[in-house]
Amino acid sequence: MLKSLCCLLLATATGLAAASERRVLTHEDLWLMPRVSAPMLSPDGRWVVLNVVEPAYSADEQRSDLWLVPADGSAEPHRLTNTRTGESGVAWSRDSRRIAFSTRREGDSANQIYVQDIDRAGEAQRATTISTGARAPQFSPDGRRILFVSNLHTDAQTDADSRRIADELKNRKYNARVYTGFPIRNWDRWLDEMRPRVFVQTLGADDARDLLAGTELLKAKGYDGRNVLNSAELDAVWAPDGGSIVFVATTTRDRAAFDFTHTDLWQVPATGGEPRRLTNAGRESAGDSYASPQFSPDGRELLATVTPRGELVFNATHLARIDWASQSEQRITLPGLLSVSSFAVSGDSRSVWISAEHEGLEKIYRVQGRASEASLAFTPERGVYTALSSGGSGNSARLIALHEHTAQPPEVVRIDLRNGRATPLTRFTAERVAQLDLPPAEHFWTTGPNGQRIHNMLVRPPGFDASQKYPLFVVIHGGPHTMWRDMWVLRWHYHLLAAPGYVVLLTNYTGSTGFGEAFAQGIQGDPLKGPADEINLAADQAIERFSFIDGSRQCAGGASYGGHLANWLQGTTDRYRCLVSHAGLVNLKSQWGTSDTIYGREANLGGPFWEDHPVWREQNPIRYANNFKTPVLVTFGELDYRVPINNGFEYWAVLQRQQVESRLVIFPDENHWILKGENSRYFYQEVHDWLARWLKVES
Repeated sequence: MLKSLCCLLLATATGLAAASERRVLTHEDLWLMPRVSAPMLSPDGRWVVLNVVEPAYSADEQRSDLWLVPADGSAEPHRLTNTRTGESGVAWSRDSRRIAFSTRREGDSANQIYVQDIDRAGEAQRATTISTGARAPQFSPDGRRILFVSNLHTDAQTDADSRRIADELKNRKYNARVYTGFPIRNWDRWLDEMRPRVFVQTLGADDARDLLAGTELLKAKGYDGRNVLNSAELDAVWAPDGGSIVFVATTTRDRAAFDFTHTDLWQVPATGGEPRRLTNAGRESAGDSYASPQFSPDGRELLATVTPRGELVFNATHLARIDWASQSEQRITLPGLLSVSSFAVSGDSRSVWISAEHEGLEKIYRVQGRASEASLAFTPERGVYTALSSGGSGNSARLIALHEHTAQPPEVVRIDLRNGRATPLTRFTAERVAQLDLPPAEHFWTTGPNGQRIHNMLVRPPGFDASQKYPLFVVIHGGPHTMWRDMWVLRWHYHLLAAPGYVVLLTNYTGSTGFGEAFAQGIQGDPLKGPADEINLAADQAIERFSFIDGSRQCAGGASYGGHLANWLQGTTDRYRCLVSHAGLVNLKSQWGTSDTIYGREANLGGPFWEDHPVWREQNPIRYANNFKTPVLVTFGELDYRVPINNGFEYWAVLQRQQVESRLVIFPDENHWILKGENSRYFYQEVHDWLARWLKVES
């Protein structure tokens, strides 16, 4: 248990299955693999609590529970909860004796907050009973109160109001959605009159108090929380003295159709009252966006991520350090202007640990004292470190993270603060992974059309034989402001795509994160052509470099922005035998007019389309419909509001009009991603069947 992560996994794999005996990954292997979530280290550094999902193809058979493991690795993890419903939003009390979390148990009509004493046997105790549900708990510094977040109708002032409004909506005879402003949708849900609010409640009492009720902030037309997938969050935390709450909110949501929006840090008394804005003073629009506030253990500093609002659409995320006494702010940056992914403050408040994407990996950086730039601390030999958590002091100081790579699902590790060595604290997936033939991702660089260095990863097929020739599947990541990383993925799993006998090429084209701010910004004004040229050239150089790739048999595909690029390739090259396009736009104009987000799109293209900026014409895939001829598999989720299905219908109409061999697959109960088990299995089978048809071995 005290060996390094790499040595342990190697020993486990060797003991359970020799390389020659390992088998090809199947969808069942991928889908049913236990899923370990972000760990939470106790403030004293002794314990780690984590969530483990035990998946199933039927949602009714899936389970999710909390587990507890000593941070020193002296014992194996043990199950802390054992119920049919999962837990989320775990928080520790300052004395490290209790945890609070959100879940829905027998008798609950909505999620409530439960508190569990980890030193005593017994079930967790329900702490809240609010009809609208409760989430994101945080213990007060003295441990006597909790804060939590709940979404209430804008007209509700009390829980009785919430119950009455819910009954009225349920019993009304008509069904209509009415809007007077933008936005109206978010990913796969229609927006309504519910907005997040922060509550404070005494533990053991039924005295939950809505801190925002009646405030001018709540009445603001553009009020909401930080926008996340299908929700809005306040990221609320207690101030060190327990007298107030700091949270994240926006007052600019209503400007989303014609301006950039942003989120601020706010402070509200723990007894309620008008919140005070802490950031973007005097800047009502297009301000910097703050998120994930966290106080240092000594209470002297408030830290939060901050994304500046510059002239360009993409800007790297930094760390804001606010002196709590003076309210003065300092910005901490990463080398090369990389973006902060996660951060954790050391137990002695002297250091801040930061994880950030860099060249296909996610590394750990450290900032000490009052320094304004972090320095590289630890680089994983393979893969990514994510979800950092820190605690303890002196000899019990700990840094905990998730670690994963292309051949290893996420597991919790403890990182030695002296040498960066990672010691595994969990091994939920090791036995299953050891049975599988999972070649490591190979990192290499190519040269782009303009001489720029372009990072790539290549994954070989199982049972690889260097004397054989293998077809190439070029897979394009979405975003575009994301990065192909050396990690275990679910929706476009590298090894599952390679399983039938393909080499998979993953190119981090201009616009990708992890290569500095300027590289990510380089896509603005060149949304499709430049990245596509880099991808095609990377494929050429991979074919030249790796003799086992059969350059006469290539297909390409991707999802979301990767689907956009696949559709661009449809009109601009005939090099690929086939294409796969999931959730891909074919018409820039109709995507602008129907998506749940619009302003950033026009900013990327130089302005609104009616001003006739050249990019709207020159890089709109549908304008090249006369060139469409490559066979293509087109897939869409019917509930996708980010890339609405109308783009799929437009693409399909043009393909049929041009008599291009194609196949359209619609998932009526899926959104931007294919998230349900059986749908995922069918999706992968469709992709495999399509590739097999066009990449078959020549006779």
